[in-house]
Amino acid sequence: MPDGRQLTFVLGGARSGKSRHAEALVAASPPPWTYIATAEAFDAEMQARIAEHRARRDERWTVLEAPLELAEVLAGTAEGEPVLVDCLTLWLTNVMLAGDDVGAKCQQLIDTLKRPRGPWVLVSNEVGLGIVPDNAMARQFRDAAGKLNQMVAAEADSVVFMVAGLPMKVK
Repeated sequence: MPDGRQLTFVLGGARSGKSRHAEALVAASPPPWTYIATAEAFDAEMQARIAEHRARRDERWTVLEAPLELAEVLAGTAEGEPVLVDCLTLWLTNVMLAGDDVGAKCQQLIDTLKRPRGPWVLVSNEVGLGIVPDNAMARQFRDAAGKLNQMVAAEADSVVFMVAGLPMKVK
């Protein structure tokens, strides 16, 4: 977009290179950059994953945490500043586990995404390419993630699907 307000959506499977690609997209703009983290470290394995992501970022990144209030944090970012949200599926997990109204929270996020304040890049997992989960909660999550991904993709100016570290432009 001419004024620099654009929404890019990067999705793919686990370890497909989504985050690295999204970081490179944001880093193509002049700093400072804002990284909105949605993960919470509830165990050692997740702590290690978060540490790996942190190690790739330097002082040009401002990190904000938004495990639940993603729309509010996004709406409060600086005008014109490049923003990376990593990732929507972890945020959705947090929303579901908190017992929040998933539909309302997703709609609130979509409403915020309609008015990007700068170049925004959002990362999400594509969870619908595997087998049907064997339990109701996992199926609810898969369905909610699929719906959220469709809603974000509809709003996005650009959609990139990552496969084995390779970006494929979808939109």
